[in-house]
Amino acid sequence: MNAQAASLLVALLASGQAQADAVEEDEAMIDLAWDSGCFNCHDLNKTLRGPAWRDVAERYRDDGEALDRLVATVREGGSGNWGEERMTPNRRVAEEDIERLVSWILALPPDQE
Repeated sequence: MNAQAASLLVALLASGQAQADAVEEDEAMIDLAWDSGCFNCHDLNKTLRGPAWRDVAERYRDDGEALDRLVATVREGGSGNWGEERMTPNRRVAEEDIERLVSWILALPPDQE
């Protein structure tokens, strides 16, 4: 096997591992969201009481300050950013878990449908 073929093989294997890691991370974040009660008001792809998470990702994708603001909104509650519906505070969810979830949401790719 020449060096170019070996490099391509390593890249493909790394890509496969990266995809497997991403799927594992998605599953962990979805489990955390279920356990935290997030799916009572949110969905990945459609608006329920709160906005779809892919819509949140799209709106804030290029906003470098969004993470801190959204973590505070999840923790303390808020309204006015997505219509009149008020987001209730989520103080029973650990701050670290809120930050992990919001970071994951902000990194979601656009809906592929």
